[in-house]
Amino acid sequence: MASTRKKLKNISEIRRYFHRNERPIYFISATNFNLLGIDEWCRNFKYINYIDCYDGRHPNVFVPEEMPHDEFQSIEDINNYLLQHKQVVDFVEQRGAKPKFVFLMFDEKTEKLAKQLGAEVWFPKASLRNRVDNKIETVRIGNKAGVPSVPNTLVEVTGWKQLVEVSEAAGLGTDLVLQSAYGDSGHTTFFIKSEADFRRHEHEIVGQDEIKIMKRITCRGSAIEACATKQGTIVGPLMTELVGFPELTPYRGGWCGNEIFPTAFAPRVRQQARDYTFKFGEQLKKEGYRGYFELDFLIDTKSRDIYLGELNPRITGCSSMTNHAAFAHADAPLFLFHLLEFSDVPFDLDIEELNARWADHDNIDSWSQMVIKHTQDSIDIVTEAPQSGIWRLMPDGTVEYSRFDYHRRAVESEAEAFFLRILEPGDYRYEGADLGILVTRGRSMTDKFELTERARAWIDGIRGQFKAKALAAVEAPALADPAFKIL
Repeated sequence: MASTRKKLKNISEIRRYFHRNERPIYFISATNFNLLGIDEWCRNFKYINYIDCYDGRHPNVFVPEEMPHDEFQSIEDINNYLLQHKQVVDFVEQRGAKPKFVFLMFDEKTEKLAKQLGAEVWFPKASLRNRVDNKIETVRIGNKAGVPSVPNTLVEVTGWKQLVEVSEAAGLGTDLVLQSAYGDSGHTTFFIKSEADFRRHEHEIVGQDEIKIMKRITCRGSAIEACATKQGTIVGPLMTELVGFPELTPYRGGWCGNEIFPTAFAPRVRQQARDYTFKFGEQLKKEGYRGYFELDFLIDTKSRDIYLGELNPRITGCSSMTNHAAFAHADAPLFLFHLLEFSDVPFDLDIEELNARWADHDNIDSWSQMVIKHTQDSIDIVTEAPQSGIWRLMPDGTVEYSRFDYHRRAVESEAEAFFLRILEPGDYRYEGADLGILVTRGRSMTDKFELTERARAWIDGIRGQFKAKALAAVEAPALADPAFKIL
């Protein structure tokens, strides 16, 4: 960036600073979905991706040619593959300077590969991220910060009888939710009400070290993103979550989208969530963590009490919602403050005033996103797939491709949507595979948290654009079980 070390004192100066950025910054991931649009706020920001969602038409996305590799078991594997790809190495070296890398997911191997390229990783160390990402540790951090979790106990489960004894002693009842320390909630959250339920998941519970055993409550999920900076924690808007809809995901309890709109929650709930997020961010700094993070909150539908669900110490699937909200266009995307924090450029902002402004109704508009997965227990190979861009919902409920674009703001009405294709022709389509993400103006759920008819029409219409051919049994690949998520 500009060589000056002048302290940045307001949003205007921060925006100008990134507009003149000279450091090459790269988001390296399977797709550019999580940080859509950041390249337009930060000069010299590029995406290095494994999947070409745009068929070569996005000016700041670089996708190297496929080369032989072991089967990917995680998004970290994808990133490590990219960092060792000669075309990626050449691309980074040709652009010069000391590069800065940001990731959705990375591990110690990623850090070593980045160092070999002379790059800095602009996130806390993988070892620290891994520690605070532990769902058991999240409860403990929340307790330190004064952010309550659903009534729970943390123990290693050895069997059904012991589970019953422990839950009764903790006053949790017999209708329980169990979570292991790591993993996507769609795969590592277990609803246990009987011994039969327990036996179904016993191999995933016993021998997994400490388990979070919670009282089951009737709740709604919500998500909020924030950035812990040296000046204080900056907090984004509270979003609803789409969870477990069978039209979108095969995983019970699996995340499949978000909504953002001004009246999504009662004012008390919104403010409580923001206060809790600020406190949690300040505690994270004491733990050594700084930068971008996301919290899931569970809102009890009866008492309206709000509880800490889990922490994601990273950008997430809802980051594009946060960074495209009205307040982001009025001031700056939340992720810009993450970059600012790691740039080590001095800045002085009134965080309290900024948070108050971002909580204002006028700075929150109405959008939703749905992550469409293959929901059938089958494997085939894609022969046709809808291209990324703007699609239109017709009066008869069908959908038609309108035009190419890579901006969600190009969506002009609720009859249009931006579709980001993930699965391409030639890819295997298996249970849980991400087909793509659909972003629309307006809501995708009713006030009763059911999919709207419009949302169902969009899902059916986009899903119907995919064509595939069956595979003979001998052709079916051996896939990771469950297949890892890339968003």
